[in-house]
Amino acid sequence: MELFETKFREAMSSKVALLNRITYYIVNRKGKQMRPMFVFLTAKLLSNGEVNERTYRGASVIELIHTATLVHDDVVDESSKRRGFFSINALWKNKIAVLVGDYLLSKGLLLSIDNEDFDLLKIISVAVREMSEGELLQIEKARRLDITEEVYYDIIRQKTATLIAACCSLGACSVKPDSLEVEVFREFGELCGMAFQIKDDLFDYGEAKIGKPTGIDIKEQKMTLPLIYTLNNCSKEKKRWLINSVKNHNKDKKRVKEVIAFVKESGGLEYAVSKMLEFKERALHILKSYPESPYRSSLELMVNYVVDRKK
Repeated sequence: MELFETKFREAMSSKVALLNRITYYIVNRKGKQMRPMFVFLTAKLLSNGEVNERTYRGASVIELIHTATLVHDDVVDESSKRRGFFSINALWKNKIAVLVGDYLLSKGLLLSIDNEDFDLLKIISVAVREMSEGELLQIEKARRLDITEEVYYDIIRQKTATLIAACCSLGACSVKPDSLEVEVFREFGELCGMAFQIKDDLFDYGEAKIGKPTGIDIKEQKMTLPLIYTLNNCSKEKKRWLINSVKNHNKDKKRVKEVIAFVKESGGLEYAVSKMLEFKERALHILKSYPESPYRSSLELMVNYVVDRKK
């Protein structure tokens, strides 16, 4: 990871001083770095602990793309904080934030093109397309508040799981191009990503300090699994009250608290937790078909961390 950080900084560098100042700010406020870890651990699992330059490039590309999407997300969500620090748009305004996101995206794609990693580029490009589609699908459905559980899974598969799926298939592809493992680990990453997003949705109903206020999904009219389950399993009048609350009273703190309390009473959280654990078990089941190794154990730890994390 230390060597990766050096390579990642190099991948971000530019001749423009302003860009370097902003990317320096981004690198020094990095998050959990789960995505590069998934790339390296998958590669090591499949090649007896060996990684190569392609693995490092794959990890850099995924982190560049991920960072670009976060910078753009903060503009879209008009968010002034990211991981407890000021977001790029809060410090440098929207116009600069959008351009920085574009810059990081293009740097990621060029890193693959310059090294002729076209197989890696394809994996990344599919992920970028799916993430955009997932976000737009969510916006389209939020307007009508008619999301079924199936549509919800489609949204989170594209919006969140596709990037973690790309990490794992990139790791596999960097050491075993054109192998069956590339698809096996894409599925493994997707299952981890599904569990990861449901866990994120559950934070909205918690009390813990996680870097974003609770009830924010309701304020933003995002339909998450606890709410979808509750809507589909309550009386007609309660359903009307819920939809009215999310549609017309989503900025009313007292009403949002009442919605959260009702979702908890209705078993929405328990249901979401059970689904999250199903995805986790399916991911662990895939790993069981590989011989025991420190890399398999680390990946198992990562899968468990996804559902046990506190923020």
